[in-house]
Amino acid sequence: MSASTSPWTGARRRVHMQEVGPRDGLQMESAFVPTADKIALIDALSAAGLAKIEATAFVSPQAIPALRDAEIVLREIARAPGVVYTCLVPNLRGAERAIEARADELNLVMSCSETHNLANLRMTRAQSFTALSGVIGLARQAGVPVNVSLSCVFGCPMEGDIDPAVVLEWAGRFMAAGARGITLCDTTGMAFPSQVSRIVGLFRQRLPAAELTLHFHNTRGMGLANVLASLDAGADRFDASLGGLGGCPYAPGASGNVCTEEIVHALELMDFDTGCDLALLLQAAARLPGLIGHEIPSQIAKAGRRLDLHAPPPDFALWRDRALARDA
Repeated sequence: MSASTSPWTGARRRVHMQEVGPRDGLQMESAFVPTADKIALIDALSAAGLAKIEATAFVSPQAIPALRDAEIVLREIARAPGVVYTCLVPNLRGAERAIEARADELNLVMSCSETHNLANLRMTRAQSFTALSGVIGLARQAGVPVNVSLSCVFGCPMEGDIDPAVVLEWAGRFMAAGARGITLCDTTGMAFPSQVSRIVGLFRQRLPAAELTLHFHNTRGMGLANVLASLDAGADRFDASLGGLGGCPYAPGASGNVCTEEIVHALELMDFDTGCDLALLLQAAARLPGLIGHEIPSQIAKAGRRLDLHAPPPDFALWRDRALARDA
């Protein structure tokens, strides 16, 4: 980070906001969002200026029925210039489907926790690495970049803390295998600011060429604080979910991702350049309750922006006149 900036004064430093709601958020919902509504939502997010949008996942429809329309969604969205449309893929077959549907990037997932990896993916970490290395090889042949999301970087609800050396080892192995970027994921909402600062600093020292993304949850109310700690340590890419939707089915209590519009609102107040149109984000968030059938966690959607002002109470003029009359 340059000496002229800090997490409190961005000085128009560019921060890349990456939207995961259409995949990470909607996959957790019991209601199936119609395909046309998914496409309209992604198009609205594209217009709002997100740097990257995780549009869907090419997984088994039996495993995640909410995303059974992946091919149609990815083929029919209106792709905005400069926006990267990424998709989660679990295996070679998913990668083949995503590449055929013209994904701009493949996002692969493995946990730094052996226990969580077995619970989530039914494989050991070594088995996952072998399988995902094959996916990276296929993607390289097709000319499609790969990002690897490492889960439970900041803690596992079954194992506890994860040694940063383990995180760096797996990240380095994936980079050596041909990945372009690594996402450090707070899958379970266990991260805290000083820990985040240390791990981001170590990562940047060890793997300076990697495109680094941070993925936080607000499970314990530290999402924004962790974003600021990451910024202070030099990170500039963040996953977030419109409305604060999302979670992890294999991490008890791991509620939603940090909220896109909340993070954008906070960073822009501190003079960071997120590239996003907050008004358009709020319009998109306002659609969510009708699509998913319940309210969303977003505080900005409820309270409005800091300077969304309100008219005085109806009797304000009378109160003012009475107050002034007492001084007459």
